[in-house]
Amino acid sequence: MSTIREGMPVLARHEGDWVGTYTLIDTEGKILDKHESHLTCQFPQDSPYPYYQINRYKWSNGKQEEHQFPGTYHDKTLWFDTDRIQGKAWEVDDSTVILLFTYKTRPEMSLYEMIQISPCNNYRARTWHWFNNHQIFQRTLIQEQRV
Repeated sequence: MSTIREGMPVLARHEGDWVGTYTLIDTEGKILDKHESHLTCQFPQDSPYPYYQINRYKWSNGKQEEHQFPGTYHDKTLWFDTDRIQGKAWEVDDSTVILLFTYKTRPEMSLYEMIQISPCNNYRARTWHWFNNHQIFQRTLIQEQRV
């Protein structure tokens, strides 16, 4: 059995802190929301969760949110099952991770995310495709850099 770092080497390159901007747009490209982010991606030792992510968001009006995402690993896949979401992530090439999840309070809504990490490991580009009953209704564009 491989460890998460061995089985998901692209994901392992994401370890650390990332800051950036989330821009939410509708299907016509109109900006619906924009806010700052600070994400921490960890691979804790001696933990029931070989992956742990903390997402912090901050809006210009002072609103702030923080969400924690512990993940389990098996079969070259990262699995999430929190009180908020259920989903999984897997690697598709040497720079891309795909994430699929649903919100537990909104099972008709799903989200596909593509995460691209640069060869130097200091920049990420991410896109979220939001679906409601299998129909796309918005996208989130995320640009980040390592701190």
